[in-house]
Amino acid sequence: MYKQGVGDFKYFVGVSSLAQIATREDRVCVLNILGGESSDVTPVSHAYSGGNVVFGTSPGRRGQVLETPIGDVPVYNNVLEGLRDGHRFNCGVVYLPPSAARDGVAELIRVNPELKKIFIVTEKLSVHDSREIRAMGQSNGIDIFGGNSLGVADAWHRVRIGGALGGDNPGDALRRGSIAILSNSGGFTTTIATYLRMAGWGTSTLISSGKDVYIHYAAPEFAFALANDARSKAAVLYCEPGGYYEYDAEFTKPVVACVVGRWKSRLTRAVGHAGAMAGGADDAAAKERWFMQKFGVDGIFTPERPICSHKGAVVTNIAHIPAALTAVMRENAARPDFEPEGSLALKPWFGSNAGVALAPELDLPVVEAIPPYNAQIAVLNRQVGALPPRQPMKDASGASQMDAKTQVSSLHGVSMLQATQYPVEANIALALLQEPGGPNDRALVNVAVGAELNLFGDAALAAAQAAREAGNAPNAVLAAAASIVGPRRIERARAATRALIDFFAATGLKSALDDAFDPRALPANEALRELLVAKRPDAKAQMMLGALAARGARSAFVRYLQSLPGAPTADGVLAAVAATLAWGPLMRKRISLLTAESLPWWLRLFGTLIGASVDAARHEPERFCGWQVKEILEQRSLTETACLALFGRAPQSAHRSAMQTLIGLLLTNGPGSITAQGAKGAVSADGPETPERVQINKAVVGFLTHSGYTHGGNGYEGVRFLLERFGGLDLRDPGDRAHGIDLRRLALDFVREYAKDKAARKEIGGGAARAIPCINHPVFKDRPVNIDPREEYVRNLLESRGEYNVFHDFYRTLVQALADEGVTRNVFCVNVDAVIATQLLKALWEPYRAGTLADAQLETAAFTVFLYARMIGCAAEIDDHMNRGRNMDTRTPASQCRFVS
Repeated sequence: MYKQGVGDFKYFVGVSSLAQIATREDRVCVLNILGGESSDVTPVSHAYSGGNVVFGTSPGRRGQVLETPIGDVPVYNNVLEGLRDGHRFNCGVVYLPPSAARDGVAELIRVNPELKKIFIVTEKLSVHDSREIRAMGQSNGIDIFGGNSLGVADAWHRVRIGGALGGDNPGDALRRGSIAILSNSGGFTTTIATYLRMAGWGTSTLISSGKDVYIHYAAPEFAFALANDARSKAAVLYCEPGGYYEYDAEFTKPVVACVVGRWKSRLTRAVGHAGAMAGGADDAAAKERWFMQKFGVDGIFTPERPICSHKGAVVTNIAHIPAALTAVMRENAARPDFEPEGSLALKPWFGSNAGVALAPELDLPVVEAIPPYNAQIAVLNRQVGALPPRQPMKDASGASQMDAKTQVSSLHGVSMLQATQYPVEANIALALLQEPGGPNDRALVNVAVGAELNLFGDAALAAAQAAREAGNAPNAVLAAAASIVGPRRIERARAATRALIDFFAATGLKSALDDAFDPRALPANEALRELLVAKRPDAKAQMMLGALAARGARSAFVRYLQSLPGAPTADGVLAAVAATLAWGPLMRKRISLLTAESLPWWLRLFGTLIGASVDAARHEPERFCGWQVKEILEQRSLTETACLALFGRAPQSAHRSAMQTLIGLLLTNGPGSITAQGAKGAVSADGPETPERVQINKAVVGFLTHSGYTHGGNGYEGVRFLLERFGGLDLRDPGDRAHGIDLRRLALDFVREYAKDKAARKEIGGGAARAIPCINHPVFKDRPVNIDPREEYVRNLLESRGEYNVFHDFYRTLVQALADEGVTRNVFCVNVDAVIATQLLKALWEPYRAGTLADAQLETAAFTVFLYARMIGCAAEIDDHMNRGRNMDTRTPASQCRFVS
């Protein structure tokens, strides 16, 4: 084997000093020079180094050039062509794919006897190829750097070869000084140089050694070259787990070793850079011990415990390197190379504590950014609300998702189980403001939606009633009403909302609930005033303002409205309420201006749809379902009003609990549900990239037309099953534990009849027995005793409230009886549909038992409560798609469609 060179090595090393690694005399040939990485990096290196790249190769591209700031670099098919054209080089840079890197190295060595150094940027070379590369270098007296390296740089010579050290502006990042760097990480090589510069230390030679299994120029070679480099007083090493290179290195100058990656010792396979795995003796902890022995220290250097010696220090945090180096060099009577250029303390350009009181060490002051970022940030700071990026939203959502394991859906990060604990008005806030809000928000929603419930004399009610009398299902009835609430009906309130937000954005208002904010101090805005007030008093507006006052609702926007000359309009009050609701989420960048501007439309739609679900005969002047509208606005919650509309009577505590539970559970099943697909498809068809053209009421109709007796009304199947079991029994109160019914006997009677029917059908080949609704689930099915976690959560919640439901109790008795009698192989789960059926039947049992509620009305109620909940969840999907989606993004490509015959 070839063995000449420098140093007392068992193998060839040609570089005797760090000063020789990257010089102004070096000339470079780059393999795959037009590749993605090289075409970005090589022009910067070439210009920084004064034009050191003589040519590059890219098969099939002879005659092309790589443009650089100081002139074009010619490109050839192969290295030999470049040499035959008279170019000479002593350094090769390899940007080839892993499978081609070995052959590239062989080509460089074979055709160029002047070659001295090769820099391999390619990562993840095979061990076999790395061995052959090593052998070729040793046999021909060539130093090899890499693989998986970002090359080398020299701040004294202003030269960079084979990578991106120093970033896009190496002249700024790499300042001449006395510290050499050897790093397993290419990116951190530059970071360390920057950190050192902040502390007053410049650099000499920087080497990204790489961290493939083979490190061709490693710590032993670096230590030797460091000893012979008069420019370098000390060195910094950044070391990751894996390999014994550092163990064999003999340093004669001070060193700060940053050892990272203790977590990798817990792995059973390599991750990222080659890394050490569990059970190895070359993990991070081992390397810490090696360096502590070399430096004669007994611990890790930290600012709190600055352990070091004149030989060096060990750190495990890259941010501690500058302090450790300064301490070590102080032991050697050496001062920094120049005055520190800055501080490593965090200097945030942005900051928002969202009104939360933070500890002083966390509440960092915001500093002005450097140009040109300061101007860009100033523009961003004036931006109100979020601006989510647009993307195809088919089968995707930024609002909802379903956990495939638990089958629990969530809306804006709130699980539907948690949503069962929120009143209806809070879930409306969750859907559109992305947070359930507090008591003030709920008061505002109650007034705004409540003001739209009574549709006496309104065309929306006439349309709904006509649809109802024509025999349509509840979803079609509500769709008829939604079609009437078009853009012209809401354009003034929307315009007023946007104008209010734009006007107040310039005032510096932090909180819409700020009682100290004086609206009278604001300048006159005639255009805004015309949107908010009229000459004649508006009875609806006065009722809404009175209700807000009665509920103690706080709003700077409402106070501003009341300070204007003239009579506030209902649209003006609605706009002020919407602006108040939106202000906090806008300031926190939770929602967009588009969402805020759409809020009045949503609030009016929610009220209209709940109102339209009730027969026209129950709408009277100033009264809705027997309640005074004034009472609804000032005292009642939407949960209570929804109960009144659905159950037809003043709700009791059990009704409110049932409504809250049902609404929370049914809000969403994720973007893949049929209802969500209908809503999203309507938005996609209108074109969300031009959001002003999207008709929200039409998107609501899309959700409504995509619900039906199977998807929406299926809760009635469980109700009907329970009626068949309990219809002939003397059950007075389903919430009374002392109901006097033997549930075990009731369940066994059914199970035995069911077993007989199942056996008979099997014997005569008559098909499967009728499925029992609300039990079993395709996910929760393989345990001895199966549990649907959604049902379990609600059951425990109701028990914690002291509530009892005999129908729910029966279902749990039934699944046990099915298993005990051998009808099922294990105990089936009671699924979440049972919660819906049992809660609904419990709430409606009294009028049903009294004969005032027919089976058809029960089915309508089951369907309608689904629509109440899903209209809120689909509002979130529609708003999300308007903000994020692209035009026609829900269509299915023709290649994915099938024709059947």
